[in-house]
Amino acid sequence: MDKAEAGKRIEVLRQQLEEYGYHYYVLDKPIVSDAEYDKQMQELISLEAEYPEFISDDSPSVRVGGEPLPFFEKVEHRTPMLSLGNAFSEQDLRDFDRRVRQAVGDEVAYTCELKIDGLAVSLLYEEGKLVRGATRGDGTIGEDITANLKTIPAIPLRLKEDVTLEVRGEAFMPKRSFDQLNLAKEQAGEEKFANPRNAAAGSLRQLDPKIAAKRNLSIFVYAIGSIEGKEIHSHYEGINYLRTLGFKINEESKHCESIDEVIGYTTEWLEKRGELSYDIDGIVIKVDSLSQQKELGFTAKSPRWAIAYKFPAEEVVTILEDIELSVGRTGVITPTALLKPVQVAGTTVKRASLHNEDFIREKDVKLGDSVVIKKAGDIIPEVVNVLTELRDGSEREFTMPTHCPACESELVRLEGEVALRCINPQCPAQIREGLIHFVSRNAMNIDGLGEKVISQLFEHQLVRNVADIYKLEREALLKLERMGEKSVDNLLEAIEKTKQNSLERLLFGLGIRFVGAKAAKTLAIEFGTIERIQQATEEELIAVNEIGEKMASSIVRYFSTPEVSELLEELKQLGVNLTYKGAAPIAGVTESLFLDKTVVLTGKLHQLTRDEAKEKIEALGGKVTGSVSKKTDLVIAGEDAGSKLKKAEQLNILVWDEEQLLEVLHS
Repeated sequence: MDKAEAGKRIEVLRQQLEEYGYHYYVLDKPIVSDAEYDKQMQELISLEAEYPEFISDDSPSVRVGGEPLPFFEKVEHRTPMLSLGNAFSEQDLRDFDRRVRQAVGDEVAYTCELKIDGLAVSLLYEEGKLVRGATRGDGTIGEDITANLKTIPAIPLRLKEDVTLEVRGEAFMPKRSFDQLNLAKEQAGEEKFANPRNAAAGSLRQLDPKIAAKRNLSIFVYAIGSIEGKEIHSHYEGINYLRTLGFKINEESKHCESIDEVIGYTTEWLEKRGELSYDIDGIVIKVDSLSQQKELGFTAKSPRWAIAYKFPAEEVVTILEDIELSVGRTGVITPTALLKPVQVAGTTVKRASLHNEDFIREKDVKLGDSVVIKKAGDIIPEVVNVLTELRDGSEREFTMPTHCPACESELVRLEGEVALRCINPQCPAQIREGLIHFVSRNAMNIDGLGEKVISQLFEHQLVRNVADIYKLEREALLKLERMGEKSVDNLLEAIEKTKQNSLERLLFGLGIRFVGAKAAKTLAIEFGTIERIQQATEEELIAVNEIGEKMASSIVRYFSTPEVSELLEELKQLGVNLTYKGAAPIAGVTESLFLDKTVVLTGKLHQLTRDEAKEKIEALGGKVTGSVSKKTDLVIAGEDAGSKLKKAEQLNILVWDEEQLLEVLHS
């Protein structure tokens, strides 16, 4: 076979293998035997090895896995992958429906989808070719796991149309694959995976794609994140379009015309979930109309047009053997039940939350009790109640300590609080927890510096405060267990990179009591620098929207301590940024038409995106909200504006079109 013949044969093999894979992994209707598929795949791999000039990154041969990666790159999603709000009852679903209809009117249809228990991913295609696959991450920034995702046969490497789009999907491990994997681990004497979700997530976060390739993963694609050159009007229409492009779609999705239909669907699948070949943990309900989705908009954390109905948590009985006490970063002492290991919702549970001292007294918890536990929201194990009728007299009383288990300082209960608290600022447990918080995803987000590494650094006295993180030296790190040259270099690079973070990340990372991520950003925008926040009085802080008296008092108290001043000066000397870098209101705006006005955007804008318009209005002193009320000062109505425009007219609220908006912005 000469070079030209080899090129032709390679192309034929690629087309055949893609077609075979589509029928087998997407349609579940194989058209050739496994032996024939494997034979052609081996022929393709051999030809590509012999004629490397024909190697292509969308060849079916990439599904066997390529070379190991040194680390995963961070990537930004084109549109954020927000988490969903939860519903746990029929009434929660009806409340969701009521909120939707109040906002967009009574003509609402929904799409219901099985909530696959896997790992959310995004897939980016340019002109029909897969160019990137990423984890959800924090919703805005994920990890590039393209090499691993290419090993999933149900993910098309090239679409049936040359379209550019970003899609969302849930990668998962079928039950059969999970059973086979755990059997192999058991035979090899290795620790088994707790459930298919953990197995899928662990497989896709392997740096060696060959490992992921052996795990027999699959995927259901469930939404279009963004698309170029095509109009899609409803979510259900979008799903069907994805099917025509060659994606694997969950065929159990259903279009529902009413909330009663939705509730019927959730009831049906609660009973039938065990019949599926994969795990689900609930139902996702979405408003079907994309224009209504746009009108409903988002909260800070989740879309207002979708909700996840979580199946009732499984409850089991086990023995509470002991109670362990931990010290949080704010000094709160938290009791945790140590349990006789038991299976709950697919995982082995050994610990469960007991919340606080009042909870233990209220439930009359004793050591040795038989207790009912469940996973709250299918995630966090907690003690539900005590089966006192099963007591035999061997149970023992538990008494909360009077002194901190970490530093022996006397514990206090602050007025109005249920928790016992250690107020010693030098408590080692609090310092360690504070360091873990500082490097976490929503704070400084230092990649590679997780809880285990922080604990190791703390035990070796390499870090005692957050500034010490920026003083870490290569030679000292190399002496630590499991810290090779490459991992140390990557860690130091990640630490150095975070010196350029915007102020709000540092502010949240400092762990000031009552200051969450949202409040940190509000403060950063309002004051601009850490120095100005440090100098602010309680009155100045309370004057900021969303900053209350308790938070203001906590901020002033925090920044008034000499230790904090020394820490901030140290961070400054180490090159850590102490200013806000994001979009901010225009300084000196005193005559803007938007100043102190509440504005609502509705309908489709042509010359600005909704986010661009919002940013410009807020920069001129306005506040953009998602719903029309008597407090609304102005509604900007684009094309196809719906119920919000009608409500504005009913309330006699001023309405502008896009041209009027642009005219004011340009002036």
